Amino acid sequence: MDTSGLKGETGLTSMAQKTRLGDLVYVRYRDHVLFKDMNPGTAAPFTRECVGWFDYEDQDHVRILWERFAMPDPPSESKPRATGLVILKKAILEMRKVG
Repeated sequence: MDTSGLKGETGLTSMAQKTRLGDLVYVRYRDHVLFKDMNPGTAAPFTRECVGWFDYEDQDHVRILWERFAMPDPPSESKPRATGLVILKKAILEMRKVG
C-alpha cells in the first residue's frame, strides 16, 4: 500500500503534497459492498480504481471528477454540473498524479 501523502496531523495529511487540485489523478480505494441473500462471512470491501480530476479535499475525504463541462462559462441559467466520486481518505490505498 502506498502511504506517501496519507500521514499527518489528523492521521492523514494533505494529499495535495503530491498532487494539486486540478491534477489528473489515479486513485485505488476500498469500496463499500451491499450484499443480499449470501453468506455474510464472505462479504468484504472491493478494491476499485478511479481516474479523474482532483477537485476537492478536506480532513476526511477527496472529490474526484471524471466528467465535467468543457465550457468555461456556461449560460447564466445553467448550474455547474459534473460527475465523480467522493472517497473517504481512510479508504484510499493509493493516489497519484497521472502523466
